[in-house]
Amino acid sequence: MAFTVIAKIKAKEGREAAVEAACRKAVENALNEAGTLTYVFHRSLDDPTVFVAYEAYRDHAAFDAHVGSPQFAELRKLLEPNIEGGIQADMLEELARK
Repeated sequence: MAFTVIAKIKAKEGREAAVEAACRKAVENALNEAGTLTYVFHRSLDDPTVFVAYEAYRDHAAFDAHVGSPQFAELRKLLEPNIEGGIQADMLEELARK
Protein backbone atom coordinates (compact mmCIF):
# COMPACT_ATOMS: atom_id res chain seq x y z
CA MET A 1 0.00 0.00 0.00
CA ALA A 2 0.98 3.59 -0.52
CA PHE A 3 2.80 5.79 1.95
CA THR A 4 0.91 9.07 2.38
CA VAL A 5 1.91 12.48 3.71
CA ILE A 6 -0.37 15.37 4.59
CA ALA A 7 1.68 18.54 5.05
CA LYS A 8 0.49 21.92 6.27
CA ILE A 9 2.26 25.19 5.55
CA LYS A 10 1.34 28.66 6.84
CA ALA A 11 2.53 31.56 4.73
CA LYS A 12 3.71 34.73 6.39
CA GLU A 13 1.20 37.54 5.90
CA GLY A 14 1.76 39.04 2.45
CA ARG A 15 3.89 36.08 1.25
CA GLU A 16 1.04 33.92 -0.02
CA ALA A 17 1.94 34.44 -3.70
CA ALA A 18 5.53 33.29 -3.11
CA VAL A 19 4.31 30.17 -1.28
CA GLU A 20 1.79 29.44 -4.02
CA ALA A 21 4.50 29.76 -6.69
CA ALA A 22 6.77 27.38 -4.75
CA CYS A 23 3.92 24.86 -4.41
CA ARG A 24 3.15 25.00 -8.13
CA LYS A 25 6.85 24.50 -8.94
CA ALA A 26 7.00 21.53 -6.56
CA VAL A 27 4.10 19.84 -8.35
CA GLU A 28 5.79 20.46 -11.69
CA ASN A 29 8.98 18.84 -10.35
CA ALA A 30 7.11 15.85 -8.92
CA LEU A 31 5.80 14.90 -12.37
CA ASN A 32 9.17 13.27 -13.06
CA GLU A 33 9.30 11.21 -9.84
CA ALA A 34 8.44 7.61 -10.70
CA GLY A 35 7.52 6.67 -7.11
CA THR A 36 5.29 9.68 -6.51
CA LEU A 37 1.69 8.62 -7.11
CA THR A 38 -0.11 11.81 -6.08
CA TYR A 39 1.22 15.27 -5.23
CA VAL A 40 -1.48 17.90 -4.76
CA PHE A 41 -1.38 21.30 -3.06
CA HIS A 42 -4.48 23.03 -1.74
CA ARG A 43 -5.16 26.48 -0.26
CA SER A 44 -7.59 26.92 2.61
CA LEU A 45 -10.82 28.71 1.75
CA ASP A 46 -11.06 29.95 5.36
CA ASP A 47 -7.49 31.23 5.68
CA PRO A 48 -5.60 32.07 2.45
CA THR A 49 -2.26 31.85 4.29
CA VAL A 50 -2.74 28.10 4.88
CA PHE A 51 -1.60 25.58 2.27
CA VAL A 52 -2.01 21.80 2.53
CA ALA A 53 -0.26 19.15 0.49
CA TYR A 54 -1.63 15.65 -0.07
CA GLU A 55 1.14 13.32 -1.19
CA ALA A 56 1.03 9.60 -1.94
CA TYR A 57 4.10 7.53 -2.71
CA ARG A 58 4.49 3.95 -3.92
CA ASP A 59 6.28 3.14 -0.66
CA HIS A 60 8.48 4.69 2.02
CA ALA A 61 11.56 4.36 -0.22
CA ALA A 62 9.86 6.53 -2.86
CA PHE A 63 9.13 9.15 -0.19
CA ASP A 64 12.78 9.03 0.92
CA ALA A 65 13.85 9.56 -2.70
CA HIS A 66 11.51 12.56 -2.93
CA VAL A 67 12.80 14.29 0.21
CA GLY A 68 16.38 13.51 -0.78
CA SER A 69 16.01 15.05 -4.23
CA PRO A 70 17.48 18.37 -5.36
CA GLN A 71 13.93 19.45 -6.21
CA PHE A 72 12.82 19.05 -2.59
CA ALA A 73 15.87 21.00 -1.43
CA GLU A 74 14.84 23.74 -3.87
CA LEU A 75 11.28 23.73 -2.46
CA ARG A 76 12.55 24.11 1.12
CA LYS A 77 14.81 26.97 0.03
CA LEU A 78 11.89 28.75 -1.65
CA LEU A 79 9.53 28.18 1.29
CA GLU A 80 11.71 28.87 4.33
CA PRO A 81 11.78 32.70 4.16
CA ASN A 82 8.06 32.82 3.35
CA ILE A 83 6.44 30.56 5.96
CA GLU A 84 5.78 30.57 9.68
CA GLY A 85 6.75 27.67 11.89
CA GLY A 86 8.12 25.27 9.30
CA ILE A 87 6.28 22.46 7.55
CA GLN A 88 3.96 20.34 9.70
CA ALA A 89 3.65 16.85 8.27
CA ASP A 90 1.66 13.74 9.19
CA MET A 91 3.03 10.46 7.84
CA LEU A 92 0.31 7.91 7.11
CA GLU A 93 0.09 4.30 6.02
CA GLU A 94 -2.72 3.65 3.57
CA LEU A 95 -5.14 0.98 4.73
CA ALA A 96 -7.75 0.88 1.97
CA ARG A 97 -8.52 2.62 -1.33
CA LYS A 98 -11.42 2.97 -3.73
